Amino acid sequence: MSSYQVDLTNCDKEPIHIPGKIQSHGFLVAVNSKTHVINYISDNISQFIKDKPKDFLGKKIDELEKSLPISFLQLKLSQILQLGHTNQYFESINPFNLELNSKPYNLIISISGDNKILEFETVESDLDFDIQKTIGRSVSEILSGKNLNSLLVNAAHEIKKIINYDRVMVYRFGEDGHGEVVAEVKNDELEPFFGLHYPASDIPKQARELYKINLTRIIADVNSESSGIITLESETAPLDLTHSSLRAVSPIHIQYLKNMGVYSSFSISLIAHGELWGLIACHNYSPRFINFKARDASKLIGQILSSALEFRQDEENVEKAAKLNAAATELAEYIEKDNYITDALTRHSTTVQDITTAKGAVIVFDNNITTIGTTPSLSQINDIVKWLKTNMHDTVYYTHRFPEIFFPAKEYSDVASGILACILSKELSELIIWFKPEQLETINWAGNPEKSVEDNGNGLLQLSPRKSFESWTQIVKNTSEKWGSEEIGAVIKVREQVIYAINRKANDIRVLNEKLSLAYEELDTFSFTISHDLRTPLSSIKSYAELLVTSNKSLDDSAKKILDRIIAGTDKMNFLIREILNYSRVGRADMEFTPVKMDRLLNEIKREVIAALNPQNLEFEIGATPDILGDMVMITQVFTNLINNAVKYSSRSKPSKVRIEGLENNDEVVYSISDNGVGIDVNYYSRVFELFKRMDNVKDFEGTGVGLAIVKRIVEKHEARIWFESTLGTGTIFYISFKKNR
Repeated sequence: MSSYQVDLTNCDKEPIHIPGKIQSHGFLVAVNSKTHVINYISDNISQFIKDKPKDFLGKKIDELEKSLPISFLQLKLSQILQLGHTNQYFESINPFNLELNSKPYNLIISISGDNKILEFETVESDLDFDIQKTIGRSVSEILSGKNLNSLLVNAAHEIKKIINYDRVMVYRFGEDGHGEVVAEVKNDELEPFFGLHYPASDIPKQARELYKINLTRIIADVNSESSGIITLESETAPLDLTHSSLRAVSPIHIQYLKNMGVYSSFSISLIAHGELWGLIACHNYSPRFINFKARDASKLIGQILSSALEFRQDEENVEKAAKLNAAATELAEYIEKDNYITDALTRHSTTVQDITTAKGAVIVFDNNITTIGTTPSLSQINDIVKWLKTNMHDTVYYTHRFPEIFFPAKEYSDVASGILACILSKELSELIIWFKPEQLETINWAGNPEKSVEDNGNGLLQLSPRKSFESWTQIVKNTSEKWGSEEIGAVIKVREQVIYAINRKANDIRVLNEKLSLAYEELDTFSFTISHDLRTPLSSIKSYAELLVTSNKSLDDSAKKILDRIIAGTDKMNFLIREILNYSRVGRADMEFTPVKMDRLLNEIKREVIAALNPQNLEFEIGATPDILGDMVMITQVFTNLINNAVKYSSRSKPSKVRIEGLENNDEVVYSISDNGVGIDVNYYSRVFELFKRMDNVKDFEGTGVGLAIVKRIVEKHEARIWFESTLGTGTIFYISFKKNR
């Protein structure tokens, strides 16, 4: 087996799944899955056989079985291997009980490429009770936690009761891979690790990936000598021990544990939404071994806890989102009823501050600055507004490190380390800003987070695990709590309502609307004229190209390809021109309001979209369909665009699901069009309805970026509202609210 030198250039690439060794508390044999010929064997099997281990390489497992002092095994090893022939994995039948030299052992079988790995582990453990019988009580205690924090604390207590390690910690990974001890139960004489942070390099990426596959991992004795794995040919690839229970440990990690004074460790993986959320990390300050059944029972507890923490985390997120959304909905009602926008946002029990977790908010509107909560001074607010006007390129801007971007903000970082702003009018410098204070975060690292570097004598700088685990403190300044997607969504919802109210209530006096109105008229005239002027020469180009292709027999293949590309290009340009014309017509068209029979309309659109797109595995559901009042042609265009998008962008889901439903609410009819498609990135929320704007994840879907812009213009002409909710990779719901009476 080849050795692997870990140094500064490759520490995150150490092939820990092929160490070429196993831990000494068991031995290993790997056989060809079909022939049962032994390809690999561990050196320490010599404790149980008289012949040399290498003498069995190339022989069938039956030959080795004759030499092993096995008793109380009901089937031969080859028969047990055959049991798993139709079962790619052995989890459902592991472990097999047997005796070696009259001592109880577990046989654990796993798959490794073309090999089946047989691992023999002792059953002996210092746990003097049946761990599996205690699971029900422990799980009940763990799940009694009413929130995420109490759930994790309960888990640490119960795991310590069950396996009785000296220290049990719940270790949570951050976005950057570093970890934090978020719950801990320990023996009284030990120093606490609770609240300490550990850099990502302590558990590098490849180790975190293995923790997603092996949900438990034991290191029985850091001072024991690992046993080598031998194979028949020196050039044979190392045995992949990804699924092995006995896999040896990286020497870097062994030294790391020794530096901490830890003799034995055991970990249980916590998985949430398919990713490694954290670990239950157990340390013992003397050698410790718990057998396969105890580890398997612990794995079950870990899986139950993973589901529970995922549920609790989602529940807390949903509660937070629901609270913010309720505040946004209440605020929208105030905006609808009140005569003055600023009063609607600040004078009621629910204010504009309540749609986020900010500590203060500012409304810059109609030549006035109105503050609520804790905010910077008026002069500082004016400076922020000037900076935002120059640097804010989208309708919404947010950061949790504002003083690092706008240096004058360091003077008031205790108030405004985080800002979230939405533009109402860029020309008039009108906007709403929310502020989050500095979260003076003291990160207590378990020793300096930079591992020390030592010269190994051959010119290479080799990583050495940190030798001191005294707390090393780092203060993170000029940083606030991050803004959540639910906060940004609530802000966008309120902004849309404010814009709608501004357009409805103050259209005759507002400079911005006058400019927008003039700009729309100029754009309509320009696009209509240019579009018509372009179509004539485009038609000529296409006609001449087609004529050349059909009439000129002397053209070679290269020339024909060029002409074909010219024809395709003119078709694409014509399609784009038609889209621009459609967009411009919305601005000029007169509307005729009539009752629209939505049941008939939606079923007609459904048939047309399905015929055009021919979707596979589509589940299309139409719920209640209350009638609405609107222009029949334009309403048809709105729902055709939205339904077409829903079917198109969910086409890769299995199955694709689209649902349309209308609900009557007081004086409104609200329609929802939902899908389980690709979803919308939160960074694109503010640009969804802009002309020619398309997300990166839909580039390979056909489209021009005009459809939703047309939808928005039609909705506004109906004095209706449109908004959406979306999660990237999960799906999108568009809502349109129509008034019952005009």
